[in-house]
Amino acid sequence: MFDAPVETWYLWVGLALASTTAVGLAATLPRAPPPDAPSAAATVDSVAASAHETTGVHPLAAEETRVGPYRLWLRDDGATGHATFAYGPVTPVRRDTALWDVLQGTPPENAFSAPAEFRRAGAAARDRTPTWRSREQLTVRRVSWEGVDVTLVG
Repeated sequence: MFDAPVETWYLWVGLALASTTAVGLAATLPRAPPPDAPSAAATVDSVAASAHETTGVHPLAAEETRVGPYRLWLRDDGATGHATFAYGPVTPVRRDTALWDVLQGTPPENAFSAPAEFRRAGAAARDRTPTWRSREQLTVRRVSWEGVDVTLVG
């Protein structure tokens, strides 16, 4: 009695618009959850909070990583996860630098001529704008040398 007849054209147009909208919405949903940045940040925090020199390694399941002094971002398939460090600032480290050598296990006194040089290199690394880099794992090392305490992340 109050039903619309199936032959009406506006019923078919409305159904087509509703279907198109539903397909468009489904296509914009992410295919996978964002990478687990909080667990990587927890590894950094556990090393940074240590009272002793410590090293930690966290495997990454993300295509790219960006590390800043106070935050970590992981990106994979268009989804981005991020987390803030509870114990910051940390010192992001780039490859082929003296800080990278220290991160990999070289004592700071072998990589730098003086603690002041080590402090300046750490400050310069923290002042750089974070960039996206491909990484398979995150290495974290807390280092103390004659009053210079840094947490290196690379």
